[in-house]
Amino acid sequence: MIEIENLTKRYGTQTAVDAVSFRCETGTVTGFLGPNGAGKSTTMRILCGLTSASSGTALIDGSPYRALPNPGRSVGVLLDASAQHAGRTGREVLTLGTMVLGLPRERVTQMLELVGLDKKAADKRVGNYSLGMRQRLGLAHALLGNPSTLVLDEPANGLDPEGIFWMRGLLREYADRGGTVLLSSHLLHEVEAVADRLVVIGNGRIAANGSKEELLAGAGTLVRAVEPNQLAQALQGSGHNVTPTADGALLVDAEPLQVGRAAAATGTVLTELRTADGAGLEALFLQLTASANAAAPAGAINPTNTPMEAVR
Repeated sequence: MIEIENLTKRYGTQTAVDAVSFRCETGTVTGFLGPNGAGKSTTMRILCGLTSASSGTALIDGSPYRALPNPGRSVGVLLDASAQHAGRTGREVLTLGTMVLGLPRERVTQMLELVGLDKKAADKRVGNYSLGMRQRLGLAHALLGNPSTLVLDEPANGLDPEGIFWMRGLLREYADRGGTVLLSSHLLHEVEAVADRLVVIGNGRIAANGSKEELLAGAGTLVRAVEPNQLAQALQGSGHNVTPTADGALLVDAEPLQVGRAAAATGTVLTELRTADGAGLEALFLQLTASANAAAPAGAINPTNTPMEAVR
């Protein structure tokens, strides 16, 4: 289980993470979502003992990562697939891991087979790996100690569709066997397919936290209009958040009846008006992060005001 309580991280006067709290229950996959600069990676780095918090706690099975006696046997971590020794082979990377964790060498072959790296790939230097191969090796390393918890930041980067499908099944099976997964990814459809719970962060603050079903059930109204700008202005003037989608529609945090009345009052012709339940995670993400950006506190770090590369 992962427990994060009132976690805050400041860099001087800038706040990267602001009183963040959420839990990842045993046997579940939690999707951790937010735009670049929202505080996802900072939160995960604090959780894994790589960055110190300004205040608050981040616990894994009741303890800070640094207090775990042999962390690799409890927590599998993949935060940056490119942070691997380019001069070693994949097999050597995993062999060194077994030595550090006190595991039998047979575990190396098992993990290589699990992630689909054949003998030729295993004996190739990591510097010659594609990004997808690095991701597979990183997952193998994270799973090496048979941990009860996985913390993964963008593990699908560089994977082809077949690889993404494979990873989804791997994580689902891991959680179903009693593992805990915290998964950060910009591939919203993949997160929607595998996650049990969703945590959305924007400008360092939690914008939403709950089960996938309950969050997607309240995704607002999707509307298309001949003159969308006119309708958007009317809705915003009434205090509603309006978020344009990639395909030209508007996502509104209001009931369809309210949106229809606003359109009638402004004489706007609508071509589509429906609840956004079917719009899925992308619509929810746009709505929540837009609201979080609008409510950002002074001094919060955002994508255009980032003091260090580690903040995402």
